Amino acid sequence: MEYATIIVLLALAEYIWFTGRVGGTRVKYDIEAPACTGNQIWERMFRVQQNTLEQLIIFIPATYAFAWYVSPLWALLPGATFLIGRLVYAPAYVNDPTKRTLGLVLTFFSNIALVLVTFIAVVMELF
Repeated sequence: MEYATIIVLLALAEYIWFTGRVGGTRVKYDIEAPACTGNQIWERMFRVQQNTLEQLIIFIPATYAFAWYVSPLWALLPGATFLIGRLVYAPAYVNDPTKRTLGLVLTFFSNIALVLVTFIAVVMELF
């Protein structure tokens, strides 16, 4: 489970970094809380943070379930792909949201693999 925990902690650190960027650019572009609009760059950074949060809701429990029912070591593969996907997604989305596809696909398919493979492993364990 250590591998899964390392991957999850790295994903959370990545999310903290995205959150810090949102806070920093909120000040830079003078976006007063609770406003969520006002500058396109800030809005894009905010969307990166929010989209990452939405993906983490799937990623974290799926990573632990995968590590438990499939393999802690093999959890590194979709986990690392997720982390890379977020690192590709963030600058692409901030620079030009139409160019976010690669990062989106890496993240999305990492989560699908974690959920689907774990589901199959759990069902096979039942029979």
